[in-house]
Amino acid sequence: MKRNVLVGLVAASLWFAGPSRAVPLITEEEARLPPPKGAVAVDQRGIMRGPKVEFVSPGASASSPLPLVLKFQSYGGAKIDLDSVRMIFLRTPNVDLTSRVKPFVKADGINMQDAELPPGEYTVRVDIKDSDGRSGTAIFTLKVAPK
Repeated sequence: MKRNVLVGLVAASLWFAGPSRAVPLITEEEARLPPPKGAVAVDQRGIMRGPKVEFVSPGASASSPLPLVLKFQSYGGAKIDLDSVRMIFLRTPNVDLTSRVKPFVKADGINMQDAELPPGEYTVRVDIKDSDGRSGTAIFTLKVAPK
């Protein structure tokens, strides 16, 4: 009897569970911050053995909420150090988005299916390290179309 009630409660909770809520990545207030002054430096010359961050989605422009997907790749048997993952919204001052994406960070990347952002263009930097202490960085622009 108890098992049937438990199964019924689980089924009912799944039935009445609404759509997943979008997770705010960048707020309206943060979006209004001024852009960084000067160029954004990226030093990735030569042969790199550090981990790689690849921006996968969204495509050219998307409406919010949008899927934010990045892939991580490590080399030489090293593993991605999940505690080293940092995501920064490049503004003046910079906005640390790490705590907002942390629940979506896995060894193979970041998979945040419902990232909420206001319309606009946002430059974001992701920094990672591997278990050998080597670092990798990616800078990309999120283009969010008006609804």
